[in-house]
Amino acid sequence: MSVVAPQQWQRLDPRMLLVYPVTEIMKYIPVLLGSVIVGTTSGNPLWTLIPVTLVAAYGVARWFTTSYRIDADHVQLRSGIIQRRTLSVPRPRIRSVDVEADLLHRMLGLAVLAIGTGKQTGKGDEFKLDALDTSRIPALRAELLSHTGQPGPAAGEAAAVPHVSPHDAAAESGTEIGHWQAAWVRYAPLSLTGLAIVAPIAGLGAQYGLIDVVSDMTAVQHLDDDSASIVAIVVTGLTVLSLLLVSLAACGQYIATWFGLRVLDNGSTLHLRHGLFTTRQITLDLARFRGATLNEPLLLRAARAAQLEMIMTGENPQQKILPQAPRSAVERTLDELLRNRRRPAARALVDVSPAPATDPPTSLDVAPGTTGSPIDTPTARAAGDRHENVSHDRDRITGATLGTIALHRHGPAARRRRYTKAAWPVGGLVAVMLLVGWIGGDIPGWTWTLPVLLTLAMAALAEDRYRGLGHRVLPGTTGPTWLITRRGSLDRNRDCLEAPGIIGWTVRQTFWQRRSGLATVVAATAAGKKAYLVVDIPLDQAYALIEEVTPGRLGHR
Repeated sequence: MSVVAPQQWQRLDPRMLLVYPVTEIMKYIPVLLGSVIVGTTSGNPLWTLIPVTLVAAYGVARWFTTSYRIDADHVQLRSGIIQRRTLSVPRPRIRSVDVEADLLHRMLGLAVLAIGTGKQTGKGDEFKLDALDTSRIPALRAELLSHTGQPGPAAGEAAAVPHVSPHDAAAESGTEIGHWQAAWVRYAPLSLTGLAIVAPIAGLGAQYGLIDVVSDMTAVQHLDDDSASIVAIVVTGLTVLSLLLVSLAACGQYIATWFGLRVLDNGSTLHLRHGLFTTRQITLDLARFRGATLNEPLLLRAARAAQLEMIMTGENPQQKILPQAPRSAVERTLDELLRNRRRPAARALVDVSPAPATDPPTSLDVAPGTTGSPIDTPTARAAGDRHENVSHDRDRITGATLGTIALHRHGPAARRRRYTKAAWPVGGLVAVMLLVGWIGGDIPGWTWTLPVLLTLAMAALAEDRYRGLGHRVLPGTTGPTWLITRRGSLDRNRDCLEAPGIIGWTVRQTFWQRRSGLATVVAATAAGKKAYLVVDIPLDQAYALIEEVTPGRLGHR
């Protein structure tokens, strides 16, 4: 049953008349501040009221000029005050439905519904219904995602929750495969989020004279008169204070974004809910799922933590489903996500909409392929309970091993390349110091410890990069074959990619790789980052890898 009568244009909730003026005024705060200054200096307060009235009236006019409708084939949004436009989205192209609600929306029982098609769009081309009554969200979302095969709400379900928060209004059925825990906040400072928040604030303060204020302080001006120990204490204190501010900012952003996170899997769609002040709900079509990435930056890896990202066609290439969390929790969520896919017929394994346009791989040495090992089918599942139990156990093992299984090393030649690359910065530093000494510059003796320290650091980095290099192919029995590849040190990724999602291969060699007998194998896909690399693999293993992942698709070399 359709939640909206076909061919009828609908308006947004009238309560948005209380929200639009406020949001528009917030957008034009710099202009309004200028009007306040002009009104104050001229002695005419009307100069302050006129811009506020115009901006608020513009916000009200948005409600009267915005409407939408849903028919059997399209979802349409009509908007614009001066220049009218109609945005139309074919319903089979809908790949995700996001629901957001900030504090003001939540106070009024409203939410913003955004439709994702997998296409990169500008801010003005986004399909957003701002805003709808939260009681209508579950039925409307089920209607928009009906082509994914997910069960719709029961009759009368939407009307049964007329005044609830977005969290309750969008409650979904399904298996919980992950949820946020307060103790995970301790991992927030191990990312660069806090620095990204504090750095712009510090830069703005420096632009408006904060450095001059600090330099004019009496304590700072007399630092030269103090002993070296006092200077060291002051510098250490400022460093600790900076780290504390960055850590607090990271923790605050982490809690505000991921508070209350729940990840629900109902077999056909994946539902995410999170947020403290602004709540967000994301519904993803699992028919477009192609794998997952365990992201392990250096600091998180040292704390035995990681992040989990989805690999999906037509979605954010880094769609995060678990933030910084213990490695065990990330592996458990990955296990559940893949184990719940042991019944591929429960959801479409082939996209119901046309495949998104992708750039074909360049310099293809291997013919592209689109399928891997045979997958489970309804006929195979009809063999009986014994077969189902075997399938269950096999997929549970496969899900667990994707995050923990040992990978194949790439050999001594790959290790030498890591050390060779690490030696270049050391050689460059030594060359610069020798050049300065040759032209007569004075180089203190202690500076020669810098190349030594840099050598030790680069050697440790090279060894860690080699230890992080590896790959593995897990053949499928009741499910698809999986390609697992890992690389990186400061930012290490372990990518788990389904063989059916691979649409082409590239085998490439640089000059130095040819001399070492190595190659880089690139698996091209329409999902995620579009290209997943197996770096510095021995050349004789490269083509064997392709044949193992996609049998019969190797072509002629």
